[in-house]
Amino acid sequence: MSSRPDILAIDQFPPAIKERLESLFTVHQYEGIEALSPYANKIRGVATGGGSGLPRPIMDALPALEVISVNGVGTDQIDLEDARQRKIAVATTLGTLTDDVADMAIVLTLAVMRETVLNDRLVREGRWPTQPLPLSRSVTKKRMGIAGFGHIGQAIAHRAVAFGMDLAYFNSRPRAESPLRFEPDLTALAEWSDVLVLAVSGGPRSANMVNAEILDALGPDGVLINIARGSVVDEAALLCALKQKRIAGAGLDVFQNEPNINPEFFTLENTVLQAHQASATIETRTVMGNLMVDNLVAHFEGKSLLTPIL
Repeated sequence: MSSRPDILAIDQFPPAIKERLESLFTVHQYEGIEALSPYANKIRGVATGGGSGLPRPIMDALPALEVISVNGVGTDQIDLEDARQRKIAVATTLGTLTDDVADMAIVLTLAVMRETVLNDRLVREGRWPTQPLPLSRSVTKKRMGIAGFGHIGQAIAHRAVAFGMDLAYFNSRPRAESPLRFEPDLTALAEWSDVLVLAVSGGPRSANMVNAEILDALGPDGVLINIARGSVVDEAALLCALKQKRIAGAGLDVFQNEPNINPEFFTLENTVLQAHQASATIETRTVMGNLMVDNLVAHFEGKSLLTPIL
C-alpha cells in the first residue's frame, strides 16, 4: 500500500493484532457516533467483531467506506443489502473458528449432562462429606439434534460420533455430502433429541426460532445447547422452561443483550453459562485477527478479499 488508509476499529483487539493494524493503517478507535465527525469522511475501512458488526447509524455516517472486515463469522449486525448497494466489500474470518466453537458445544453438552459445574461448587463448599451428590446422565448413545449444518454444525456432529451418539440435523437444505439424517421440521427434531444444539446463523430469519413450542417438544429430559447467537432463542420462554423443569437444562455461550444478560440465569442450577467464549482461544483469536487484517490489506492493495461475503 502506498499510503496508510484510515480505518475505524469498532472493537478492542488483542495487543498483537492492534499493533499490526496500527503499523499498516491510521486507526481510529470507535468511541461513540458523536465522536466520528472529525474524521468520518476519511474512513475507508472498518475492523469489527462478529457480535458488534457495524450498526446502520455508524455505517451511514461513513460516506467513503469501502470495506468491512469482520473478526468472526457473524454478519447479522451488518446491513448487507445496503453494503451491496453501496458496493462496500465485506469479509469475515470464515473457517478459522470452526473447531473451537464445535469443541465448546461438546464442552457444554458434557458440563450440563454430567453436572460438572454443580459438583465443582458442592466440593468447593465442603459439602461432599455430608451431602449426597446428584447422579448425572450419560452422554454416550444419546440422540443429538443439530440445528444449522454448516461447517460448525458438521464439526459438532463429527465430535459427537466419538460418544456413540445418534445424530440428525435441521438445515435450510439437506447436505448431500452427509450420511446423517436430515430433518426438515425443527419441532420434530427437538422432539426426537436428547440434546438440541443450535449452530444456525443469526439475523431476522432465525430470530426466536427456539420458542416455547420447540422447548416443550424437547421435553423434561432434553438439553439445549446454544453456541450460535442469543437472538435465536426466545429467552423469556427459555427461562420459564428452565424454572419449571420443562427442559432438563441448558448450556449457553450466547445471550440476548450480552454482556448485560438477564440476571435470572444466575439463579438456575440447571444451566452452564459462558461469556461468548466459543472461539476465545489464543490460537484461534490470533488466526482470526490476522485474517481480519489480511482482508483489509488485500482490499487496499487492489486484490480480491481472502474470505469475502460481498
